Amino acid sequence: MDQPSPVIRTRGVRKTFRVAKRRPGLLGGLRSVVNPLVREVVAVDGINIDIQRGEMVACLGPNGAGKSTTIKMLTGILVPSSGKAEVFGMEPHRQRRAVAQRIGVVFGQRTQLWWDLPLRDSFDLLRHIYRIPPRRFARNLAEFSELLQLDEFIETPVRQLSLGQRMRGDLAAALLHDPEVVYLDEPTIGLDVVAKHRVRSFLRELNRDRGVTVLLTTHDMSDVERLCSRLVIIDHGRLLYDGGLDELRANVEDHSTLEDMMRQFYERTSRELLEELERDVMPTGLA
Repeated sequence: MDQPSPVIRTRGVRKTFRVAKRRPGLLGGLRSVVNPLVREVVAVDGINIDIQRGEMVACLGPNGAGKSTTIKMLTGILVPSSGKAEVFGMEPHRQRRAVAQRIGVVFGQRTQLWWDLPLRDSFDLLRHIYRIPPRRFARNLAEFSELLQLDEFIETPVRQLSLGQRMRGDLAAALLHDPEVVYLDEPTIGLDVVAKHRVRSFLRELNRDRGVTVLLTTHDMSDVERLCSRLVIIDHGRLLYDGGLDELRANVEDHSTLEDMMRQFYERTSRELLEELERDVMPTGLA
């Protein structure tokens, strides 16, 4: 029996940035304006990922590994330098409107809510932006308000909300239009224990009851243990691991906690990867 097509697929996707380096001193600064020193930084380096409908996948890696850049290419915010990224068989940067109608995005350190408006008004504006039918909007808002306990602050301006309250509001805002895929970039960052529990419970119910596909980036290993059965680990823009927790445990010695296990994996693979990168750039004849 043929396996269904993945809802998210990347093939050799790569993203580079050109970064200007300033020369030291006043004269160096003037020279940098006229003749800048530019270097190429590789943020994502040939990643291949397939994610099926209904999966909950954790995308892990150290800071600067390329996780957020990958998600931004999958949303259409960034254009791949080479390779191909597809969502529902479409290239997000070419068909942004069609893809945007079917995805939801939450960036933990940014908000899509209007700062000076009450939370309810932000939801109402999003209803018009996504052209959500009134009956469906009312049903979703009622369900999300109950699951995330929004009623106690839904009339409060967003700027007066606590971080945990704002995150719950952002989650609801990203899901009002019934997206099939949700990208969560550090959704529990800075939240207290109670707020984290509410967010995780909500995401589990969303995945179980509606079959929503979730791609999650996080540094909180409790998010991974409680939500995701599959891990995708990236470092220096390269895919290092794609599989389950049990398979990962077989590759490391320290099994005391998931955090210790991930630390050991990062340290070992990062060292091996850096050695490989140094060999790749070493001039011929010097190896």
